[in-house]
Amino acid sequence: MSKAADLARTASASETALSNRNLMINGDYTIAQRGTSFTSQTGVAYHLDRWEMYAYNMGTGVYRVDQSTDAPAGFSNSNKVSCTTADASQDANNQMFFQQMIEGLNSSHINYFVSSPDTLTLSFWVKANRTGSYSCGLKLSDNGSAQDNTSTRIYNATYSVSVANTWENKTITIVLDTNSDTKVVTNGFAMAVQFWLGGGTNRDGSAADSWINNGNAATASDNLDILGSTSNDWYITGVQLEVGPVATPFEHLTFGEDLSLCQRYFYVFGGESGAPNIQGYGKGGDNTFGFTYPSGSMRASPSGATSGTWQKSNCGDPVLVHQSSRQFSVRVSVSSQGNYEFYPASGSGKIELSAEL
Repeated sequence: MSKAADLARTASASETALSNRNLMINGDYTIAQRGTSFTSQTGVAYHLDRWEMYAYNMGTGVYRVDQSTDAPAGFSNSNKVSCTTADASQDANNQMFFQQMIEGLNSSHINYFVSSPDTLTLSFWVKANRTGSYSCGLKLSDNGSAQDNTSTRIYNATYSVSVANTWENKTITIVLDTNSDTKVVTNGFAMAVQFWLGGGTNRDGSAADSWINNGNAATASDNLDILGSTSNDWYITGVQLEVGPVATPFEHLTFGEDLSLCQRYFYVFGGESGAPNIQGYGKGGDNTFGFTYPSGSMRASPSGATSGTWQKSNCGDPVLVHQSSRQFSVRVSVSSQGNYEFYPASGSGKIELSAEL
């Protein structure tokens, strides 16, 4: 190698982040704290960690989400969306897209809403039974506007599935918005990456490859309407969003790193067989336990719920009594003075805490 080539290679490496390139979390769908299969889905819901299906005006359509082991070389999992009950006639206002929202603390280093904004590259692997044009998009919050607000800016792009039931790699390059708006740099919603799977006639017609205000016509193609037939399915994995005009190889994290990033937004206490027994000694009456999160803190003070069956001795079921971004507390009522313990029965008892955007 010549000296000039060696210097060029060194300069290129120094200008490109070798880690923390990917703005997406769980882009390879290895983390599934909520479960690995979700049936009878008819509306908005989170499924595999950090990924949300946004579905409205679906008529009789029902979809299913699975963590699939069908994946291209270099990946172990994908996210599969399939139709289990078809909608005979798509509603004109049908909206169905798969998305991840990004908080401002993770994107504050990116330049946009300026005259010379950064370029982002979105890359992913996709597989579907139907060929044709699909739509995806990038949204930018203006001064804290919600992802469905008309002040939020949106860039629609299209990609093609060329061969049915075959994994294909896609790359989309987006020059960010020059509009004189205010970007979000806090823990609130700043960006969203969306993949459309259904859009009625009132939702189609948006121009592709340009920045516009979010509105009714929010997608650039008809998206083939995944709910039109029970034969339809769509897989995705290896989703990466990074600064720069070139897609780099997918940034694989260790399982522990990926899980910790996900637990900032969603955390499950219990819920699995072999979960440790919580033991104590009480005089009777209420006893409270405080816990911290493995990730250190959640994005914001979470909502929480207790469910399932608990195995317990000399006490009642644990009750969630407090949660903040740093810790949460549960309370049990001790029946009589002495030792007591509780743990998930057959892995079912759990407390779920969510700080999703």
